[in-house]
Amino acid sequence: MTTTVVTSKGQVVIPSKIRKKLNIKQGTRLFVEEHGNALILKPVNRDYFDQFAGILSTGGRLTKALLEERAREREREK
Repeated sequence: MTTTVVTSKGQVVIPSKIRKKLNIKQGTRLFVEEHGNALILKPVNRDYFDQFAGILSTGGRLTKALLEERAREREREK
């Protein structure tokens, strides 16, 4: 079990072993979730978003449409 201390600004230090394991670097955003008396910190990275893949059961159609739209926008900007 690892412990840390909350500063007067409400900041906590995540131990380096955990930071390395979860690839948390300076600037990494964390999702903060409250579960009863517990706090859950989740790095907002590709793995975080991958857990939602397929949640809408669109078969990837929305992603494909979004990528196509962005490609068209890039072409218009050129």
